[in-house]
Amino acid sequence: MEALRPKVAVVGAGNVGSTFAFSLMTSGAAREIVLIDRDVKRAEGECMDLNHGASFVQPVKIYSAGYEGCKEADVVVITAGAKQKPGETRIDLVRRNAGIFRDIIPEISKYAKDAVLLVATNPVDILTYVTLKISGFPHNRVIGSGTVLDSSRCRYLISEHCRVDPRNVHAYIIGEHGDTELPVWSNASIGGMKIEKYCPTCDRYGHCDREKELGNIFKEVKNAAYKIIEAKGATYYAIGLALVRIAVSILRDERSVLPVSTLIDDYYGINDICLSIPSVVGRNGAGQFLRLELSPLEQEQFKRSAQTLKDITGNIIL
Repeated sequence: MEALRPKVAVVGAGNVGSTFAFSLMTSGAAREIVLIDRDVKRAEGECMDLNHGASFVQPVKIYSAGYEGCKEADVVVITAGAKQKPGETRIDLVRRNAGIFRDIIPEISKYAKDAVLLVATNPVDILTYVTLKISGFPHNRVIGSGTVLDSSRCRYLISEHCRVDPRNVHAYIIGEHGDTELPVWSNASIGGMKIEKYCPTCDRYGHCDREKELGNIFKEVKNAAYKIIEAKGATYYAIGLALVRIAVSILRDERSVLPVSTLIDDYYGINDICLSIPSVVGRNGAGQFLRLELSPLEQEQFKRSAQTLKDITGNIIL
């Protein structure tokens, strides 16, 4: 039977994959969603549960399949991989998940020849690079969820501090999705007003130590995943929504600016590595990335983040 469009394949039906499928289903952006998992029974159960809510959403076909389910998909979202353990950094996961990707990427590539591959598995930047090299796809059609979630966390925390709608906060976390990520405070704004000018006007206690407050906000952003994993074992709600945001921008060719992980070349001397920078995301994936004017400190931090990833990626046998 001919595929319904838009079609999204989800490889990995665990917490993140199933939460993404649910969020995508309720968004109404996809007409066909297929779940693929080595645990066939788990995938079938997730599909059954989702389909029982079909009368509450726009028409959508949801089913489980093998890798052949990737055929004619517009987007393949990859969430499969080893789970991050309490106290384990994203980088600690690299060798285990790179091995898994050596098995699954050729299978996905065999069927999803024209799809955009969206990687969510951690460490996402390194696995996006691994996916790019193994698949042989054009670099614009292999992207990672990157720091879309980190940036959302940052905007939420700024909105709480300044008591404004988070949708009016514009602030990016860039670099690695992990320990060496950095905030771009030099470009952060609220409603078009630079944050260093807005922040003192929003203080509820009569004085705002901006440097201290922004430092605390970034610290909370960077440690958020560890705190959530310690409390409940895994993160999946917010990343599920972040993946929907990226997938919808692709499916609807919105050309939204999102800090996805993409191949970087000739940017502050950085080349041949995947990491997050605001990029224009549409039907063909990440068509271009924005060349932000970073402060000297931000440039140094960004280069350090890139070099950290390069050092680790260089030790992976593809």
